[in-house]
Amino acid sequence: MELKALEKWLKLILIGVGICGLIIYFMIFPSLGESFAYDNPEFSYCYWPWLIFLWVSGIPCYVVLALGWKISTNIGKDNSFSDSNALYFKWISWFAAGDAAYFFIGNVVLLLLSMSHPGITLCSMIVTFVGISIAVGAAVLSHLVKNAADMKAENDLTI
Repeated sequence: MELKALEKWLKLILIGVGICGLIIYFMIFPSLGESFAYDNPEFSYCYWPWLIFLWVSGIPCYVVLALGWKISTNIGKDNSFSDSNALYFKWISWFAAGDAAYFFIGNVVLLLLSMSHPGITLCSMIVTFVGISIAVGAAVLSHLVKNAADMKAENDLTI
């Protein structure tokens, strides 16, 4: 596959993920929250805190999508193994770890404020695990891309 074609496919996937995220965050979450508040009026006071909590958790996801866009652009320029891509993967790792920590701590705080159920907090562990897995994967990719960039720079200096 040509690099320009790969770049276009990666960007198309990033756009698709971004659109799916918007649908989830601004249509599905509010709809589920309203439905839950309607069925359980005693928990209707939890609607806005939970919705804001979830919306804030989406911000790092869109930052990661923007970094993925930059990585895709570098791939299209035949600059896959570069210091900038290594840095972007490092940032992705930090954003994923931070978002996972935010999500876990937020769920515990909402539980302690009696705005959540212990089962929801336990289920949030899956989302936290996925976030940590993405953080570790991005950190590994950052290290590998950095090593490859260093080897490429060394080979470029060789006659």
